[in-house]
Amino acid sequence: MPKTGVFPVFTNKFKIGKDGRASEDESMVPIAEITSFSVSIDGSVQEWTPMDAEGWMKRMTTGKALTVSLSGKLCPGDPGNDYVAGLAWKSGTDCDTKFEWEFPSGAKLEFEAVVSRDRRRGEHGRSPAGVRRDDAWKADVHAGTGNGMKEKRPPQN
Repeated sequence: MPKTGVFPVFTNKFKIGKDGRASEDESMVPIAEITSFSVSIDGSVQEWTPMDAEGWMKRMTTGKALTVSLSGKLCPGDPGNDYVAGLAWKSGTDCDTKFEWEFPSGAKLEFEAVVSRDRRRGEHGRSPAGVRRDDAWKADVHAGTGNGMKEKRPPQN
């Protein structure tokens, strides 16, 4: 029976394809040390004002964009974390991969993605030279490099 109700945030699971666009099921790996995530869905809206609308504007959503923003700590040796860390200095199609988000209910959202990663050191002006907090990272996963999204829901009993 599918889970229903309210779930803690930590039951969300994220996987990334460590072989980029060529990733198959066996190369989809979890990303260790994710500390937070946020989701945004943006719509592209076209507007026009036809004369017969007597001054009223009409609108139509003509596109959507999904971004999953992940933040975490570096975890050397973890395949997912190492893959994300390695994207810091890459560009173009080297940043394309596959992404999977498993919801607490068991439903999954799978899509081809473009990863935009920045490097954050976590330092501040009061740290003496050579002493710093653990390295941190932030990655924005943008849906859509051509194949759309696939939603998989758990079986209903």
